[in-house]
Amino acid sequence: MAEVRHNPPVGRYGRSGTDRDESRTDRRLKAVGAVLGVALLGVLGWIGFSYVAGQNVSGEMIKFKVVSDRAVEAHLEVRKDRDAVGTCTVRTQEVSGAEVGRRQVEFGAGEKRVDRVVTIRTTARATSAELVGCE
Repeated sequence: MAEVRHNPPVGRYGRSGTDRDESRTDRRLKAVGAVLGVALLGVLGWIGFSYVAGQNVSGEMIKFKVVSDRAVEAHLEVRKDRDAVGTCTVRTQEVSGAEVGRRQVEFGAGEKRVDRVVTIRTTARATSAELVGCE
C-alpha cells in the first residue's frame, strides 16, 4: 500500500505557520529580557550611587585603652564634609564577647577632620573596643 503524507516535506514550501510563531515568540522573549536586564542594571546603579553619595561621614578608631574596670578611652578620627553633622557608635566587649558598653558620639559642623578621645562607661571590665559605624 502507498504511504499517505499528512505534512509537506520540510523546507519545500517555506516556513510553516508554527515556525513563524516560534521565531516571533523568541524575539519577544529576547526583547523583554533585554528591557528587564537594562532596568535591573539601572536600579543597581542607582542604589550603588545613592549609597556612595550618602557616605559623607567616615571614621576609624586609632586606638583604645582600658583605663579601669568601668571605663575605656577610645581615640576616634572622623572625616566628613565641613557642613555635615555626624554620629559615630563605639562599643566595648568583655572577654566572652558580650557587650559591656556602648556610646554614640556626635560631631558637629565646621570641621572636615576631627580627632577626639572619648570615654565609654562599661558595666564590667572590657577587653576590646570597636567602632560600629558612623552616619
